[in-house]
This record gives sequence, C-alpha cells and structure tokens, in this order.
Amino acid sequence: MTGESKIHDIHQDLIEGCRNNDRKAQVRIYELYYKAMYNTSYRILNNAAEAEDTMQEAFLDAFRKIDSYKGSGSFGSWLKKIVVNKSLDKLRIRKETESLEEQEMEIEDAAETDDSYAGNVFNRLEDVARAMEMIPDQYRIILSLYLLEGYDHEEIAEILNISYNNARTRYARAKQRLLNEIGKQREKLINPINN
Repeated sequence: MTGESKIHDIHQDLIEGCRNNDRKAQVRIYELYYKAMYNTSYRILNNAAEAEDTMQEAFLDAFRKIDSYKGSGSFGSWLKKIVVNKSLDKLRIRKETESLEEQEMEIEDAAETDDSYAGNVFNRLEDVARAMEMIPDQYRIILSLYLLEGYDHEEIAEILNISYNNARTRYARAKQRLLNEIGKQREKLINPINN
C-alpha cells in the first residue's frame, strides 16, 4: 500500500467518524486542516480576527454538512470550498458596511505617509494588497488561490466548482484587473489634483 492511499484511508476513517459525530475525529480533522483553512480565509479577508472566526464557522458548517461530502474530490478541496464561500460572504457583509469614501480615504492616507512612492510599484507589497482590496471578489479569490495558496488552475476549478477553462480565463482577467488597479492607484497618488 502506498503512502498516499494510506493517508486517504486514515482520512476516510476520520471522515466516517465525523459523520457519526465523533468528537475525537472532528478534533483530528481540525488539527489536520485548520492552518491551511485559516491561511485561505486570511488571504481573502486580510483580517486575522475575521479569518479566525470564518475558519471556525467553516469547520462547524463542514461537520454539520459532512453527509454532503461524497468523496468525489479530496476532503481538503471540499473543506476549502466551504472556507472560500464563508470568507466571500463575510467580505460581502464587510463591504456593505463600509462606504467607498472610507476606502478612498485609507488609500490617500497611506499615500501621504509614503514619501518614496516613486519606487517600482510592482515590488511594493502594500500597493498590491491595496489593489487586491479594490478588485471584485471573484478576481481576488482566483489570484489568492493561484499566487498565494499555490493551487493550479485545475484545483481552483474544483474548489470554486467552475470549469478548468473558466478558471484560466478568470485568472488572466484577474491579473489584468489587478495591474490596472495598481496603475490607477499610482496615478491617484502621483496626480491627486486630477483625480
């Protein structure tokens, strides 16, 4: 028996334990996946407390909905899809409560504190992070999963329940949208009077 199939058998036993509401199996599943799920949520929400809460809620949902996991894909992918969806829901709620004006003020405040902005914008992580906050959710998720989480297009397609070609197309569009947003922000910071 290969190591990979052994791991799959161990996880299958744990999943079956979760289906039977076995607390030890739930704790073990949590221990195996919590760090990856937290990182995924954090990269979407960019807020440690919200990511922690969202990850916890996702595990609770997963344990409640464990019977809907049919085993057609990996358990980790199924769980990650729950985390991604929960994170997107939290992000939508957050965006509904924030005004666009507040977001613009944050960008302007950050620009005023940075006298050396003329450096290469693509090497500045805070510029990329700020731009990531401004692009639509579907693009931010694709970029986060591909660039930060290290998933390939096939895995992303599975996580988001879209086709492989759709995942590749969304990634290409997301990358272009991010570059455009970085350019817009740079222009605002360089010529604030015209914007």
